[in-house]
Amino acid sequence: MTSEDERLALDNQLCFALYAVNRAVTARYRPLLAELNLTYPQYLVMLVLWEADQEGRTVRVSDLGKRLRLDSGTLTPLLKRLAERGLVTRQRDTSDERVVTVAPTGQGNAMRSKAMEIPERLLCGTGIDQERIVALREELRSVLSLLEALGEPSGR
Repeated sequence: MTSEDERLALDNQLCFALYAVNRAVTARYRPLLAELNLTYPQYLVMLVLWEADQEGRTVRVSDLGKRLRLDSGTLTPLLKRLAERGLVTRQRDTSDERVVTVAPTGQGNAMRSKAMEIPERLLCGTGIDQERIVALREELRSVLSLLEALGEPSGR
């Protein structure tokens, strides 16, 4: 294989390594989240809401979308399903009805204690130490910041 051919080799692509790791990690989450009857995206929403609730604040749907990097077309049905299950409330702001805030309900907050075990259980048996996880997470955040600072790619 020439160096030019290697440039297009699947295993040399950063995007594929990230994609494969994402799928593997999400697959490890699946049985743990099944115990809470949550999908992975629902779990991410609940994490943000629990964090805000601990700080005594509600979250605007628009801010939730920014934080999770999800558009409203993805986020709205996800929040609707969580609300139908009684895990979150959605409320229009009385001073500006365009603004919708979301907060966990008592039932949603009760789930938090069970969810506390998930991060540790996820890594249990992998042999990956905490320092390595922290370093990897920080490196990925750095890459994400750099990519986001570049803005949306334009088609050539």
